[in-house]
Amino acid sequence: MTQEHDINHSFGRESVNQAQRRERIRTVFTAVAPRYDLMNDLMSMGIHRLWKRKLARRVQGVSGKVVDLAGGTGDVARLLRSPQRQVTVCDPSQAMMQVGQQRPDMAGINWLVGEAEKLPLADASVDLLTVSFGLRNATHLEKALSEIHRVLKPGGSFVCLEFSQPAFWLAPFYNLYSFLVIPRLGALVAREPIAYQYLVESIRRFPNQTGFAKLMTQAGFADIRWENLSFGIACLHFGTRRHGG
Repeated sequence: MTQEHDINHSFGRESVNQAQRRERIRTVFTAVAPRYDLMNDLMSMGIHRLWKRKLARRVQGVSGKVVDLAGGTGDVARLLRSPQRQVTVCDPSQAMMQVGQQRPDMAGINWLVGEAEKLPLADASVDLLTVSFGLRNATHLEKALSEIHRVLKPGGSFVCLEFSQPAFWLAPFYNLYSFLVIPRLGALVAREPIAYQYLVESIRRFPNQTGFAKLMTQAGFADIRWENLSFGIACLHFGTRRHGG
């Protein structure tokens, strides 16, 4: 992983150790929790909801135990809910989950405090693990992928929805929007411009499509593929745990 993408030792434009990164990220999500979903709608002009619905459609055939990692307020977990599933939101931020727990349409969803690098789940216990825009906030990306692989059942599925590398013709406009508009929206609506400056920088430092696929391979995943969304602004990454793996 290049220094540009060394997400494990950065917070925004600063170089930090992993303990500092962990603490600062927790502080960010506690601060923005009450307005996080509203900010996502404004920043993406609502498109993030279409991306999340596509994720849900891609895993319609999977039943059993489902974990939405870094699931925050539960917006993806709600889409994944079905009579054939037991859906759990696992997130390190109590503040984010409390926002979701107060909503009237979250019946049947379980809530679990846990970090991606040390999941409070048994080996080979999960049929499907999803994560949307959350892995870039892990303290150590490779450890998080290793943990996800550990908790999946053989044949279990992993799907990650994350910002990625847009098409070359779109990248200049996307970068201008990210660095000029998003922090100002954060200042105006969430009243946390520094938090949203961090989120923009974390997008820049996250590995692109091929880079993340390589990390998934190193973590032991099989059947790895990806599907670009909105010309690569976001990407769905898919993988499975091998039978006997």
